[in-house]
Amino acid sequence: MVPGLARPALALAVAAGLLSFGVYFFMGPTAQLQLHLPPSLDLCFQTIWAAIMPAAKTKSGFRQIQSFETDYAPCTVTQYVSERSGMQVVVADRQGPKINGYFTLATEIFDDSGAPHTLEHLVFMGSKSFQYKGLLDKLASRAYSSTNAWTATDHTAYTIDTAGWDGFAQILPLYLEHVLLPTITDDAVTTEVWHIDGEGNDAGVVYSEMQAVQFQSSEIMDLKARRILYPDNVGFRYETGGMTEALRVLTPERIRQFHKDMYQPRNLCLVIVGEANHEDLLKILDEFEESIKDEIPPLDSPFQRPWIDSAQPEPLKETVITTAEFPEEDESVGEILVGFFGPDCMNITDISAVSIVLTYLCGSSVSILENIMVEKEELASSVSYWCDLRPNSVIWLQPTGVATEKLEFVEKRLFELLKEVVSKPLDMNYMKECILREKRRVKFHAEVSESYYATNIITDYLFGKRDGSSLKDMKSLDEYDVLEKWTDDTWREFIRFWFADAKHVSVLGKPSLALAEKMKAEEKARVETRKKDLGEDGIKKLGERLESAKSHNDAPIPPAVLDQWSVPSTDSIHFIESDTARSGHARAIGLGTGPAQKVIDQAPEGKLPVFVQFEDVPSNFVHITAHIGTTQVPVELKPLTTMFTDNFFNTPIKRDGEIIGFEQVVMELERDTISYGLSARGLGDAGSMVLSISVEPDKYKAAIEWLRALAFDAVYDPQRIKAAISKAIADIPESKRDGRGMSNEIDAAIHLDHSSLPVARRTLVKAVYLKRLKKVLEKEPEKVLGWFDDLRKSLFTFENMRFLVTANVASLPDPVASWDVLSASLTAKDEMVPIYKTSSMLSEEGKNPGSVGAIIVPMTSLESSFTVSTSPGMLSYSDPRLPSIMVAIAYLETVEGPLWNAVRGAGYAYGVFFSRSVDSGTLTYRVYRSPDASKAIIASRDCIRKIANSEVEVDKHLLEGAISGIVTMFAEEQSTMPSAAQQNFVQSVIRDLPTDWNKDILKRVRNVTVDEIKKIMTEMILPCFEPGKSNVVITCAKLMVEGLETAFKGMGYKVQTRELSHFHDDYGFKTGYDDEDEEESEEDEEGEYEDGDSEGDSEED
Repeated sequence: MVPGLARPALALAVAAGLLSFGVYFFMGPTAQLQLHLPPSLDLCFQTIWAAIMPAAKTKSGFRQIQSFETDYAPCTVTQYVSERSGMQVVVADRQGPKINGYFTLATEIFDDSGAPHTLEHLVFMGSKSFQYKGLLDKLASRAYSSTNAWTATDHTAYTIDTAGWDGFAQILPLYLEHVLLPTITDDAVTTEVWHIDGEGNDAGVVYSEMQAVQFQSSEIMDLKARRILYPDNVGFRYETGGMTEALRVLTPERIRQFHKDMYQPRNLCLVIVGEANHEDLLKILDEFEESIKDEIPPLDSPFQRPWIDSAQPEPLKETVITTAEFPEEDESVGEILVGFFGPDCMNITDISAVSIVLTYLCGSSVSILENIMVEKEELASSVSYWCDLRPNSVIWLQPTGVATEKLEFVEKRLFELLKEVVSKPLDMNYMKECILREKRRVKFHAEVSESYYATNIITDYLFGKRDGSSLKDMKSLDEYDVLEKWTDDTWREFIRFWFADAKHVSVLGKPSLALAEKMKAEEKARVETRKKDLGEDGIKKLGERLESAKSHNDAPIPPAVLDQWSVPSTDSIHFIESDTARSGHARAIGLGTGPAQKVIDQAPEGKLPVFVQFEDVPSNFVHITAHIGTTQVPVELKPLTTMFTDNFFNTPIKRDGEIIGFEQVVMELERDTISYGLSARGLGDAGSMVLSISVEPDKYKAAIEWLRALAFDAVYDPQRIKAAISKAIADIPESKRDGRGMSNEIDAAIHLDHSSLPVARRTLVKAVYLKRLKKVLEKEPEKVLGWFDDLRKSLFTFENMRFLVTANVASLPDPVASWDVLSASLTAKDEMVPIYKTSSMLSEEGKNPGSVGAIIVPMTSLESSFTVSTSPGMLSYSDPRLPSIMVAIAYLETVEGPLWNAVRGAGYAYGVFFSRSVDSGTLTYRVYRSPDASKAIIASRDCIRKIANSEVEVDKHLLEGAISGIVTMFAEEQSTMPSAAQQNFVQSVIRDLPTDWNKDILKRVRNVTVDEIKKIMTEMILPCFEPGKSNVVITCAKLMVEGLETAFKGMGYKVQTRELSHFHDDYGFKTGYDDEDEEESEEDEEGEYEDGDSEGDSEED
């Protein structure tokens, strides 16, 4: 282009010049513009003409295989294939602010080396053209995107979640190059996979991750089952994540070879879900393929398609029942895993039939296995089920919470029941309801779930026909029409063949304290022997090798490289907008200004002014959500809420003077609804319960009637409550094995008031409270039923319930008057019960953290450590410092940013993250899966301090990424229609914020200065790492206790080491019976650390 001339001016100049040379324009017989030029001007004109006219469209190298609309949800699926490389692209176009991409490769390996898993990490360390660790992630964060990856047994998927098309399009070619042409350097393998650190200990990101999960009960049992199901020549037999002993000997060469074998474009499918620009997409892909044409194997070179061209497993010749021990201190409760080979996952009718049979057998408390084994015989706390989709799918049944001494009996009972099912006619009415419910669920998930289309497309790519014929099964749900015609005989034969009479593998999972102690001793001896063999010089050299690798990996990215990509516009981010309307007491907040409010105002009024907020969205479903406060619940009854929520939908009701059994209640609920639930997860506040129910529009009034009946017509039954208590008690040991969960529970006990709902519902409360409740129920059932009734009366009052209705409001019959069925059971009040912020529930320690110090809790089930650090935070959304702390935390947490490199990159932890809660007024920092949490915390503190003190400059590119990340966070909160509507409710009703608060805070975030970031780091973030200003809870392997005690004392913290049982709490509940403590011996098992290095009593409430 001529310097200084814009495109229109250039066109005029060229035209004038051509005419002065006597150039003539005329239209030829083919209606194309013909130019006759002097030869000397021909080349010049071609150059100029290219500048002023659009380039002629060249045919894309990607051929469209098919495009179709799904007839059960608003989505168009389009499939392409590259004629040059064989890469496939499948786009599922659906409305929303986010574009989700999945770079999916079929990956198959025949060992436990973990090579597939290591690539999940190494791909992000640099590519052929851009050999910088973190470049992809830094650019992605600036482009309103986040990246991630997972390794399954049969595939590896690299993901990108982007707000808007423009950001996705910018990152796409760079991401593809990282996947197909990564550097995979020795230095990257050293830090990311496995190494010996400067103290002689094992570390590395992948190693730490697998160390934390390898000895969990679920992993041990799953691997044992697969070793029996599959022979040596079938890849499903192996642990693709990598066994720790195999990771220690895995070489870079092996990883590179695996990449060469598997990471080829013809083995890659790019799945895109969201509003895609197809023309732009194909242009980007064509340009990318042109850039790598010399790097990829030709399509006619030999290639074996993973899983399809490989050996397939033979049917099981016999049933195998075996035992797998797992390390655990509490030996009272185990679990069972049963595996059957199932149908080919591409047989959509048979696979759908499997799903329906599993629902029929285990889907709810009225399903046969759940009803008998869990509800009536109390042999298990649940019967979980799932299906691994493969050419020979595997169907899994998992009775959990089984008394260890009954494992063999329960496994046998399971098959007795399966044979009993097929020995007599099925309940075909219930079977038909299961079919219809499953079909409704598919429609529902297709609308509200971001993963529905991706999951189905990935499965088809792995195991389906590459010509697209099997993918087209997604177009309709015709398979359910076929299944509705199946007879009782057909269903019974299907269940008999795949379940009752099928050869199978049963793994009985037994907890073992002896194994835990043996493993601890062996690991300690292994590390000590290695340290001795290496000697000080050897360990020193390994430490130096590690530091050298870190130095090479962390080479700074030149700013000029990052500047090649600009921050995309936000114009392509299409946020889901819902139109708010209000009725009843909700009108006091303010009326909506759109058409939905007119619909509500013109609708017949209700008898009582029930608080209802409507969010009008283009949905095929109605979602009703009730926010129910708990401030009116007596403190002594709050631990009872766990049983109340568990039992809410499984209780008989009184209808027209007749008692309707819980089985009939559940069957009718499942007939009328798509989903339902009652939880204490809160809606923006920790002190509430949330009751939800989703239905089709013609069931709107029925849904409200169900809310009324369950709240006011429930008939509490001692047998039902006893079954619920037994299930909950059986689940406690498994919950107490979770290091992350236990650290959160102890943190809550310290910083929240005893009267708060989260503290009362802890596992460590249930461990004592429920055993006593069960005794009282057995001896004085009416007393317990009275407590349940008192709890109900304190929850379901007119002034304590606020409702959200998310729907296409115009499709609702009588949107306001339909609530009269609930009003009949309520007494109107002038004022609503206030919604209290979580900050009002803080304990004295929560208001001013620091006096407790560091609490170390050793756990037999752990091989790593988890921490929660807590300090004061902000208390108001109007605090002028809020944008500063939002940006500061986003900056620190940016992928390949300060904390990533200081902690994860150094191998100190799998992850670290802040939780900033204005509602609670606290700031927390968590370390997740660390081989030594003290090192992770010290590295985090030092990293932040250097930035706050200006020893390390704030990187402008990371800062741009942090701000873009906040935009992405807001898009994430509104990624589906129900979530966007719920966010509006939380913002306006719970937090009392204006409707434009999101836009305002995003504007303010963009104006945050570097000085403000440093100031907030000093004032509010660094205190989270300071003794006297913060408390730290650490759960860890017992082997780590001594080292952690020394480390935290060295930081200046007062250190206490406690057993989990120290944090049991009975809420003052005493039975008054002589056998009070008969079943609570674990309370007295304080262990060797109880009076160890304690420096004062815990401040827990």
